[in-house]
Amino acid sequence: IESIYHAMAIGLRDYVEKNRFPGVVLGLSGGIDSALTAVVAVDALGPERVRCVMMPSPYTSQDSLDDAAEVAALLGVRLDSIGIEPAMTAFSTMLAGVFAGLPADVTEENVQARARGLLLMAISNKLGHMLLTTGNKSEMSVGYATLYGDMCGGFSVLKDIYKTTVFALSQWRNQRRPNGFHGPAGRVIPERVITKPPTAELRPNQTDQDTLPPYAELDGILEALIEDEASVEEAASRGYDAATVRRVRRMID
Repeated sequence: IESIYHAMAIGLRDYVEKNRFPGVVLGLSGGIDSALTAVVAVDALGPERVRCVMMPSPYTSQDSLDDAAEVAALLGVRLDSIGIEPAMTAFSTMLAGVFAGLPADVTEENVQARARGLLLMAISNKLGHMLLTTGNKSEMSVGYATLYGDMCGGFSVLKDIYKTTVFALSQWRNQRRPNGFHGPAGRVIPERVITKPPTAELRPNQTDQDTLPPYAELDGILEALIEDEASVEEAASRGYDAATVRRVRRMID
């Protein structure tokens, strides 16, 4: 875990420094992925070069608002808040004629993610800070992300990090501060961020497990199929349900 953390921080630091970016900006949602990304960025670059933006919607919980604010306070970074409900309303109005008679579905969820991506890219363009994307390898492997939305960015800190490793890295960083890094010592990610069920908060009462297998199971299957290049049968022989393995294989493809 320590080696992985150092690789993440050094990789980000070198990319930002060698490409002469003044700093980075990222969306801070109150979830664990964006929280860990912000912590790595502060460790790599210092808090004065990291800007965070909370972009609440009507589906954003008070816990998420509070958790994002606490992460920013613990790290000493600037946190701006830009609500996306006006954009959601505008897009709904603009598309009303074309969508007439059609029920709401993942389309409206993607509009929210893309509104956030647009805002973050505008801030990046105006201020010169490189946008960090915050998705992890578990999500990206199975397409649990929005193209032109939360996938926007110039560098992905968690691109090779499975979700279960995200949890382990967060717990490890709360217990120790790596030597030579800029972030504070002590707890940097609130315990609730680590323990609450992961959710995209794009509809009421949504959790990742509505769509995906539990991450402990999903990551085991992904590691078998991707890292070990196992067949569906070989992966299933490790104790996973064969139908679930086939479903994950299709999602990867």
